[in-house]
Amino acid sequence: MIERLLNWLEKSTCNFLAAKTIIDELKAGGFKEIKQNEEWDIHPGGKYYMVKNGSAVFAFTTGKGLSSFKNGSLLIAAHSDSPCLRLKPHPEIYGDGGVVSLNVEKYGGGILYTWFDRPLSMSGRITVKSDDPLNPREIIFDLRRPVAVIPHLAIHFNRQVNEGNPISVQKDMKPVIGYFDAATIRMAQQGKGILLSAVAKECGVNPQEILDYEISLYPYIKPQLCGLNNEYIESGRIDDLSMAFAGLEAMLATCDDESDNIRILAVFDNEETGSGTRQGAASPVLRDMMERICDRLGGSKEDFYVGVANSFMISADDAHAWHPNYYEKYDPTNHPVIGGGPVIKINSNCKYMTDSVGAAIFKELCTKAGVNYQMFVNHSDVAGGSTLGNILTSQLDFKGVDVGSAIWAMHSAVETAGVSDHIDMVKVFKTFWT
Repeated sequence: MIERLLNWLEKSTCNFLAAKTIIDELKAGGFKEIKQNEEWDIHPGGKYYMVKNGSAVFAFTTGKGLSSFKNGSLLIAAHSDSPCLRLKPHPEIYGDGGVVSLNVEKYGGGILYTWFDRPLSMSGRITVKSDDPLNPREIIFDLRRPVAVIPHLAIHFNRQVNEGNPISVQKDMKPVIGYFDAATIRMAQQGKGILLSAVAKECGVNPQEILDYEISLYPYIKPQLCGLNNEYIESGRIDDLSMAFAGLEAMLATCDDESDNIRILAVFDNEETGSGTRQGAASPVLRDMMERICDRLGGSKEDFYVGVANSFMISADDAHAWHPNYYEKYDPTNHPVIGGGPVIKINSNCKYMTDSVGAAIFKELCTKAGVNYQMFVNHSDVAGGSTLGNILTSQLDFKGVDVGSAIWAMHSAVETAGVSDHIDMVKVFKTFWT
């Protein structure tokens, strides 16, 4: 299981490739694709998936049909995106000696200084001309080699760097992709540029055919195990792909088992920027999907309301692990540790959807699965973040709970998670769906 996780993380270098990884596994598991812009032909006992924007994936099993829908859907929700750096339009900046750097902006709330002095690669989506202006071609790509670096300024020019170093994304974080002769740069300026020409070559298209792009940088570092006993997982994008892949693992393991409920794995995009896109949790995409499932299984609007009221959602997004160097940042009695099991996340100001009922249900699932659970509450003087749970309940009136695995360095270029925690979370997800 852990080898599969490492392999999936290595493949999933951006939101589009995370979605592709999930889709490939669902296809191999016998799931059939249905599309929003086509009529649905779904039946009891079926396995289906739907893709939104190429970056969000929704998989479900139909159980015994309408009776399963009315009994309630059992949902696990996660997200495909992670904080990173993304290219702006017209990204190339030409400097002395033919050095070419890139104009980028940050996506989400990353720990910026962790991106310096690392080998960086790029992946994403390009949109290419077709015969129909309303339906351009989309190509997902990954350069899969180190092509850029963001070099630090030497300490000799900033003796106070270790005493705190404010970072400007616009000034300090321009990735360098190489140095080139004057003729190459002149040709690049007349065309699509050096970088897009390289991307076009990778994708097998003419650079002039590229209409637009969404390109992310990522640390070119292989996911790996760490620790004297290989107890840690080190990788970029653990938040939140570890939860998406735990849900995927559980779905593939249980999808052929008979169920009195509808099972749904919902992997949204754009959680790191507020979920306010058509593929995000604040959109009606999940509600629309569930209405269509109910309708295609022969249900009425009343059946839909009954099914939603009986549903339960696990909003799965990683949690903050206790850090041995910063004890004072954590709640004194509710700080989860790596290796301690799944984490239930609670906030009295409703930043999470967890209430006592949702927490109790998840505790019982953990007990049934034979794993320990932990609680996370913010230090009372430290503001916390939020996640998918409450955003989704603005669209669908679900009962539920916010959970995650405890990790270090959330939103760093490289994060750390626990091997046993991932295994335990998959066990709980399987229990939820069986």
